[in-house]
Amino acid sequence: MEETNLLRGKQKRYLRAQAHSLRPIFSVGKNGLTEVWLDQLTGALEKRELIKINLQQSAEVTVADTKTYIEDNTDIQVVQTIGRVLVLYRPATDADNQRFSPVVEDM
Repeated sequence: MEETNLLRGKQKRYLRAQAHSLRPIFSVGKNGLTEVWLDQLTGALEKRELIKINLQQSAEVTVADTKTYIEDNTDIQVVQTIGRVLVLYRPATDADNQRFSPVVEDM
């Protein structure tokens, strides 16, 4: 997908700080990357805006492959990668779920 709203350094720093205490809620395993998995990620980000995912040891894809797949097929932005963990951000469309995006937009 076309990336229209890239995060600036200050915005990424803020999101990394907010994600520090989060636990990964999705993982990539031996089944790899699928459209269904991407749909689940998008749904979770609609509710939370900021999540962590991790790659299991049995995953046949690399962190770089996962990052590229997510960014090429969705409007989700990878804020940070640490080892086998990725921090993902996508602004929620529903105002009730917008926890981080108003602050990020004002930066």
